[in-house]
Amino acid sequence: MAAERRVVIENCSIATVDADDTEYPTGHLVLAGDRIESLGAGRAPEGLENVVRRIDATGHLVTPGLVNTHHHFYQWITRGLATDHNLFDWLVALYPTWARIDERMTYAAAQGSLGMMVRGGVTTAMDHHYVFPRGSGDLSGSIIRAAREMGVRFTLARGSMDRSEKDGGLPPDFAVESLDEALAATEATVDEHHDASFGAMTQVAVAPCSPFSVSTELMRQGAELARRKGVRLHTHGSETVEEEQFCKELFGMGPTDYFESTGWLGEDVWMAHCVHMNDSDIDAFARTRTGVAHCPSSNARLAAGIARVPDLLAAGVPVGLGVDGTASNESGELHTELRNALLVNRLGAHREAALNARQALRLGTYGGAQVLGRAPEIGSLEPGKLADLVLWKLDTLAHASIADPVTALVFGAAAPVTASFVNGEQIVENGRLLRADEDAIARSTRDEARRLARIAAQA
Repeated sequence: MAAERRVVIENCSIATVDADDTEYPTGHLVLAGDRIESLGAGRAPEGLENVVRRIDATGHLVTPGLVNTHHHFYQWITRGLATDHNLFDWLVALYPTWARIDERMTYAAAQGSLGMMVRGGVTTAMDHHYVFPRGSGDLSGSIIRAAREMGVRFTLARGSMDRSEKDGGLPPDFAVESLDEALAATEATVDEHHDASFGAMTQVAVAPCSPFSVSTELMRQGAELARRKGVRLHTHGSETVEEEQFCKELFGMGPTDYFESTGWLGEDVWMAHCVHMNDSDIDAFARTRTGVAHCPSSNARLAAGIARVPDLLAAGVPVGLGVDGTASNESGELHTELRNALLVNRLGAHREAALNARQALRLGTYGGAQVLGRAPEIGSLEPGKLADLVLWKLDTLAHASIADPVTALVFGAAAPVTASFVNGEQIVENGRLLRADEDAIARSTRDEARRLARIAAQA
């Protein structure tokens, strides 16, 4: 790496989130090109060549960039609706509006969703997009374009639905694809956009929406497609009591058994929510290394319940954090989910022993990297890994008197992001996006939200 341009970050606290949870009260990092070259206690070594920038990070904590493992970007333009509904009633209320989105709307919504996360420390994002109205344009392409322009690492979970109201599902009949359409479009998206190389900026997963909006055949063939293409699989699972009842009535078994019967458990699979799981469900996830995206704020917003995160972790299940769609988590910020995951889980059976600050940080970083299948590349600060990292400012009124920096980040108010890097390139400075105009995004998302509301009202 001697010929690479180097960036030196010094005088900061460092939480590496490596296997040993190594931390440095005062330390340094050296970035060389798109990689972390070295890090350790004290100041950086003298005599480094090709140093193009030195950052005095006094008063900051440096962590791996946050990794978001579940989201629905398009919902950015339907925030603040159906605020007192449970999941099923919320879906019934909003599907008729969502079914009228188009490419211009999804692009603006992706900009809004990404911008809010990125300015709050997210360096790797994902979007589970499953609504594809006929004639709506290139929705997947518009979402990927927004991520590329923002400079964030990204996984598109290309979703699908083929079980509509006429088949006993929740989506309106005009909001779903046929089985063949969904499979063909998903494969085309993988072929066009998925990059399997180390350090890829764009990857694609196969992601039928949920048991109550997808046929068994789409689940089975979707799993076969993903494994034939060598990509990951994602869906919603065990989110509510109603979902469990639905699966038992329709399939004669609970969600986890149903997923296993369709090929949807495995180390290449991650599920969103997983709130209502019994011991045998958790054992099945642990045995197969199936991952979980924990979305505490959305689960609370929709009164879905408290996921058994301490039990999942104790069993060895990979667990990351997710914002979920911003129609069920209006703030859309992942760094607040660190705190919410810790606090919500302490309301459960394990009480104060449920999670601690460092476990919460691990969920939002290395755990997310595991869930997305990218732990060798991101999620911890180690030499040779990609230079995706965040400088959190902890010397202001909000945090300066909190004794421990990791505790300050997780238990305290949302910490300001002084700088955020992806591949060693800075994408946030002093809480503002460097590659996008936040004010312009605010205007376009407002305009598209109003346009969608008008179209839905007229329909």
